[in-house]
Amino acid sequence: MSTGADRAGEIRAFLADSGWGTATISPLPGDASTRSYSRVAVNGHRAMLMDQPQLAEGPPCPADATPDERRLLGYNAIARLAGADCGRYIATAHYLRARGLSAPDIYAADTANGFVLVEDLGDDLFSETLARGNDEHTLYGAAIDALVRLQVEAAPSLLPPDKPLYPYDETALLAEVDLVTDWFVPLALGREAHAEEVAEHRDLWRETLRSALAASPVFVHRDYHAQNLMWLPSREGAARVGVIDFQDAVAGTRSYDLISLLEDARRDVSAGLQAAMTERYLNAVNADGPAVDPESYRAEMAVMAAQRNAKIAGIFSRLYKRDGRPRYLGYLPRVWGYLDRDLSHPALARLRQWYDRAIPEEARSAPAAKEQIS
Repeated sequence: MSTGADRAGEIRAFLADSGWGTATISPLPGDASTRSYSRVAVNGHRAMLMDQPQLAEGPPCPADATPDERRLLGYNAIARLAGADCGRYIATAHYLRARGLSAPDIYAADTANGFVLVEDLGDDLFSETLARGNDEHTLYGAAIDALVRLQVEAAPSLLPPDKPLYPYDETALLAEVDLVTDWFVPLALGREAHAEEVAEHRDLWRETLRSALAASPVFVHRDYHAQNLMWLPSREGAARVGVIDFQDAVAGTRSYDLISLLEDARRDVSAGLQAAMTERYLNAVNADGPAVDPESYRAEMAVMAAQRNAKIAGIFSRLYKRDGRPRYLGYLPRVWGYLDRDLSHPALARLRQWYDRAIPEEARSAPAAKEQIS
C-alpha cells in the first residue's frame, strides 16, 4: 500500500512529465468523495490537478453487467457511478466541450495512476457569485441555455473513445431511493426500517418511475447545480457556464438536470425563479427540437424531483451517520421541503401516503434538531 509520501512523489513525477515540474501545489478543500484537487501554478500559469486513486471506490463495472452482477460489485456499480475512473472524466469533458460547453480543457493525464491536469476555471462558482449579489435570472438563464444545448440531441451510447454512457435505469434509481429506508429511517425513527416497509417503498417507486423511464434519454450531468457550475462572464452564450464534477453522467430523463438546478439541496431557489426557468427551458426546447408537452413534462419533473430529493435525504443521512459529517444534517429541512412539495403532485399520490405514514412530519425534522443539540 502506498503512503502519502509515495503519492506526493508520484504527483511530482506526473507534473514534471507534463511540463509543470516546478509548479507550486496548493490543496483545495475536499468533498464527499475519494477525489482531491489542488491548484498548481508556474510562471504565471495555473491549472487544476485532480488526484483520484484508481480502484479506490471498487472495481469498474462492465457496460453489459446484469443487475445481479452490479449488486455483487457494490453500490457504485448498482447506481451507475463512475467511481475512480479518470478515463470517464476525460471522455465526458471532451464530449461537453465538443458541444460548446465550458468543461475544463484537459492538459495532461495519467489514467493508470489517477492524475489529470485540467484548465483552471477560476473561483466563481455560481453559489459564490450569487452570494455576492449577482443577478439570479442572468446566471440561471445561462445555465438553462447550456442545458438546452446539451439536450438537443439524443444521449450517445458511447463517450468517445471507449466509455459507455450508462443508462440511468430502474436498478440505479431504485438503489438510490433505498437510501431513504437504509439510512434516513434509522436516523429519524431510531430503528431499522421493517422489511415490509422497504418492499412497499420500492414497489411504489418502481410503479411511479415507469413512465419516466419510457422516455427517450438525453445526456444527464446528474449534479447540475450551483456548486458545480462556474460563472465565466468573459465568454459568450452557453460557454459562460463552466461545468465541473460531471464524471457520473448518465443517459436519463430530460427533467433530471433541471431539477438538480432548481431544487438545490444547498441553497434556496425561490418558487418564482423555478417557474420562470422552467418556462424558459420549455420554450427553448420546443423552439429547437421535437415538441415537449408541458403538462407531461411537469409530471415527469415532479417524479424525478421526488426521486432525487429522496436519494439526497438518504445520502446526507449516510454522510452524517457513517462518515461523521454533521453539517449535512443542516440541509435536510430544505430537502424535505422540496420533497413534500414534489409528493403533492397527483402522479405521486400513493407514494405520498407511504411517506406520511412511514415517516411522520415531526420525524423528518428530527435529524436537523439533533445537529442543533450536538
